[in-house]
Amino acid sequence: MNADPIDVRRFVGAEISEHLDALATLRIAIFRAFPYLYDGDRAYEETYLRRYVRTPGSVALMAFASDGRVVGASTGAPLVAEPAETRVPFEAAGEALDDIFFCGESLVEPAYRGRGIYRRFLQGREAFARESGFTVCTFCAVDRPLDHPARPYDYESLDAIWEAFGYRKRPNLVARYAWKDCGDTHQSEKPMTFWTKTLGPR
Repeated sequence: MNADPIDVRRFVGAEISEHLDALATLRIAIFRAFPYLYDGDRAYEETYLRRYVRTPGSVALMAFASDGRVVGASTGAPLVAEPAETRVPFEAAGEALDDIFFCGESLVEPAYRGRGIYRRFLQGREAFARESGFTVCTFCAVDRPLDHPARPYDYESLDAIWEAFGYRKRPNLVARYAWKDCGDTHQSEKPMTFWTKTLGPR
């Protein structure tokens, strides 16, 4: 574990633009590991992340090491501003989309894990959502079979951590996203199940 002091800062909307490169670098590096196995594409990342800059009410929490390097990041935006594949499960379930804040990735470099950065990301996004008038936070996580050949023997899911922070898995809310796994030659769809949390007062 790295003892370097960490500064977590909030950036909103257009302020996120100066950190797009760092966000892309983190996503490609960290999502390459199981369970995402994402074979990152820089051009796609540029398009995907730029929507946070254009979306009113979006947020990015960036974790900076003492030398100014970004070692972690977490994003979020109103669910109504998300692509159709993210909204459809909630629409089909009759959920009120205007009440829901969608939490994107939470990424921390391995050397900086175990220092509470992930907790600060979760709490920071929830605080921003409350301030913005949302009553529910949600995120989704990829579903991989227990016998997946790339699953490390010591892999531990984050389910228990999410539950400890008050999130509830919603098996009735499942989206399907396509990306290319490491080692594959083409994209394939993966199911991703949503977790939700009802926010308390500010």
